[in-house]
Amino acid sequence: MTVTKMSRRYCLYDVFTAQALGGNPLAVVLDCEGLDTPLMQAIAGEFNLSETVFVFPAERPAHSASIRIFTPNRELPFAGHPTVGTAICLAEQRFGDVAAEQDAVIVLEEAIGAVRCGVKLNGAAGFAEFDIPQLPEKMECELPKDRVAQAIGLEESLLTFENHRPQRWTAGLPYNFIPVRNLAALSSAKPDSSAWESVFDSHDAYVYSRETVGHNHHFSARMFWRSGTAEDPATGSAAAAFAGIVHGFDGLPDGDHVFMIEQGYDMARPSVIRMECSTAGNQLQRVRIGGNAVKIAEGELIL
Repeated sequence: MTVTKMSRRYCLYDVFTAQALGGNPLAVVLDCEGLDTPLMQAIAGEFNLSETVFVFPAERPAHSASIRIFTPNRELPFAGHPTVGTAICLAEQRFGDVAAEQDAVIVLEEAIGAVRCGVKLNGAAGFAEFDIPQLPEKMECELPKDRVAQAIGLEESLLTFENHRPQRWTAGLPYNFIPVRNLAALSSAKPDSSAWESVFDSHDAYVYSRETVGHNHHFSARMFWRSGTAEDPATGSAAAAFAGIVHGFDGLPDGDHVFMIEQGYDMARPSVIRMECSTAGNQLQRVRIGGNAVKIAEGELIL
């Protein structure tokens, strides 16, 4: 039997950074017609990055593309760095290298819904931002400080700052948000996988501090996943939910507010995520997540 193989283009990006080999790596596979779910999952496992995006034609004519997002082990309904990286990739595919400066609107059909992205191309690193498709929601759960401290390997006295305390929030994907006193505590966090499940219910933990490395940043964060056995250098979906934490504990006044969140510094993969919150009547009305991405490789899959 003769098996016909197809050439499918792919690009690799570092996302939430303007410098190659920083940020969060992403694979974007183009020309995906004919790929089924098991094969996409296998390809994502082959790339073995935190996420791989597969790009299909949009179902609606006004939209740019339909995408599916896979980790090496499962499919996700939504994720931040794949959204930013894919929007920049598709804008670059549209305009090529001819225009040094170009704006574009990219609408991505994701499992969570249509996500509208504004893209600015300007040299090697593009910038994209998107309105999150689901506003943050607080999830009711018990996160006792003593057990949380054990799960992330810190003394209980190092948890919380000001009025911040551990909570669970979601903006499409649930995260446990754990405030710590300073950068030293943040760097010292060492999750205990044996205590993780009973405290965090298999959800990822976003540990954050008001103290930062960058003088123009507002929060520093680390995100632990896979039951505390791995770390993510930049997590846009967690930043989306984090807007609920900031609004709730910091009491944002009505208006527009911009926060710069650094992540990945302890992994030597520095990342910066821009989080913009709009509030009115003491309620979050809109949250926008943005950042840079730089292409570091491109090639073809022969499948």
